[in-house]
Amino acid sequence: MVWVIDASVALRWFIEDEKHPNADEVLRCVVSAPELFAVPELFSFEVFSVLSRIHPSGRDAFIRGVIPILNGGILRYPMTEKLATRASGFVKKGLTGYDACYAALARETKGLWLTFDARAHACLTGERVSHLLTEALPKGWPQV
Repeated sequence: MVWVIDASVALRWFIEDEKHPNADEVLRCVVSAPELFAVPELFSFEVFSVLSRIHPSGRDAFIRGVIPILNGGILRYPMTEKLATRASGFVKKGLTGYDACYAALARETKGLWLTFDARAHACLTGERVSHLLTEALPKGWPQV
């Protein structure tokens, strides 16, 4: 299983008021077994953008916290014609173009998109490509 990490998960690693034990568990597993995880190329831009706006040391948090994860063995998936085509189908279900790329990557890798975005997750009812982390860790979560 490939676990696709949403920016909403990563931001909880750095924003004290947003901390969540399930986000912390994702981070623990990413550090232990990065090969189990993937992100679309837009992930780093989204996380940097939000950290720059709301974290007192956004750039430093990104460089010290996110860059090592991105360089640690996680699959960084590029935007391709195939991914864009898959994403378009998810846009038709009500997702933003950004969120549709996460869902499309989950479908592409036969994985599961981990998110804290309840609205986006609700758009995907029945698709089996997303998991809302506010509820619990997903079934089959790795014990690394």
